[in-house]
Amino acid sequence: MKPNAVERAVEWILFTSRWLMAPLYLGLVAALCALLFTFFSQLIALVPQLPGMKETSVVLALLMLIDLSLVGNLLITVILAGYENFVSRMSTDTHKDWPSWIGKVDFSGMKLKLIASIAAISAIHLLEVFLTPVKLDLTTVGWLIAIQLSIVVSGVLLAVMDYINEAARRLAESK
Repeated sequence: MKPNAVERAVEWILFTSRWLMAPLYLGLVAALCALLFTFFSQLIALVPQLPGMKETSVVLALLMLIDLSLVGNLLITVILAGYENFVSRMSTDTHKDWPSWIGKVDFSGMKLKLIASIAAISAIHLLEVFLTPVKLDLTTVGWLIAIQLSIVVSGVLLAVMDYINEAARRLAESK
């Protein structure tokens, strides 16, 4: 049955609306620039203080920089995989230094990459709290551990659901 003109117009509008996401991804690029500025501001402020800092303070400062870089990785994953999955395919054949995962990370893979990044960021924050005795009250640490465990359990459950979904798809295809 051939679709009528109204149906074709609605489908065209819905399909074309994916481009409304492009400005959001460009906004995330601006956020990445802000993150880069913050990273270098903190690094520049850290360097003159290094000679007089205690080891724990240096580790805390480095953990903060690592945390910022992980957030940057998270932004890159969302920008590139999100654009690729929801807006338009990227032409990777003209750039030999493109990450190998571009074009291969589907929505399921993107979810797992995101949850892994969030778990790593959360773990670094938890480590920062453990290294800062002032912040070591039992209630705060308990909540942070509970949050970390819920993130990890959520990631495992997402992976299990994806595994079950893929197994069901393969079983349906084999019949």
